[in-house]
Amino acid sequence: MDEDAVDVTDETIQWRRDASTSRTVRLLWTFGVGTFFAAILTVVCWRLYRLAGEAAGGTGRTVVVALIAAVAATVLAIAASSDTERHLARLPVDVPSEKRLDRAIDAAVGTVVMGAVIGLLMGAGRYVSQNELLAAGASPFTFVAAAFVPLALVALVLASFLQSVGKLDPEDRTIYLYEPEQVIDLGVIEAVSVRRLGDAAVLSLTYAQPDGQYVQGPRRIVVPPAVARDVAGLVGPEN
Repeated sequence: MDEDAVDVTDETIQWRRDASTSRTVRLLWTFGVGTFFAAILTVVCWRLYRLAGEAAGGTGRTVVVALIAAVAATVLAIAASSDTERHLARLPVDVPSEKRLDRAIDAAVGTVVMGAVIGLLMGAGRYVSQNELLAAGASPFTFVAAAFVPLALVALVLASFLQSVGKLDPEDRTIYLYEPEQVIDLGVIEAVSVRRLGDAAVLSLTYAQPDGQYVQGPRRIVVPPAVARDVAGLVGPEN
C-alpha cells in the first residue's frame, strides 16, 4: 500500500488520501468501525452465552464459545488469504468491488480484534470481581472497555479529516479538491503554514481580505507532505 497515491504529470500534481492509499487512515477507520461492531456483538454474544448456559449448562456455553471462535478464525483466515474473492465466490452472496471488499475485510478484522480485546477485559473483570482480587472489583476493566467507544468515534472523525482527494495546478496556482468539490485560488492566499501529522501534512491557509471582505474557502486542508511543500513554495515567494 502506498502511503499516499501522488501522481505527478507535466502540468498537475494529483493525490488521493483514503483508506486504500494511506495506512494511517486505514488503521483509524478499521479501529473505529471495528470497535463499534465489536461493542454491539459483545453484548449479543454475552446474552447468547448466558441463555445457552441457562438452557444447557456448561455444554451450551461451550458450544457458543466454539461458534464464536470458529467465526473469528474464519474471518481472519479469509482476510489473510491472497485470493479472498475466490473464497467468497463460493458463498451465496454477491462479491462486492475490490475497494468495498477491502473495506469490508478491514471492518471484519477490526471487529474480531477489538471484540477479543473487549472480551478479554470483560472476562478479566469478571474473574477479578468473583475472586475479590481488587477492592474496586471489575470497575477498572469495565471502564477501559467502555472507553474504547468514544475513542472509536474520535478515530472515525480523524480518519474523515485526514482523507483528501485533489489536484494542484502549479501553472494556474490553483488547488482543486474533490469529495467535496472546492477550488482554492492560491492568488488570494497570503500565507501558508505546514504542520506534519503522521504521514500527512495539514495546510493552514491565510486568505487576503481585499477591502475588508471575507473570502470563502477552507482554512485547513490535508495533503501529502510533497504537495504541501509545493504549495508553500508557490505561496511563499509572494509573502
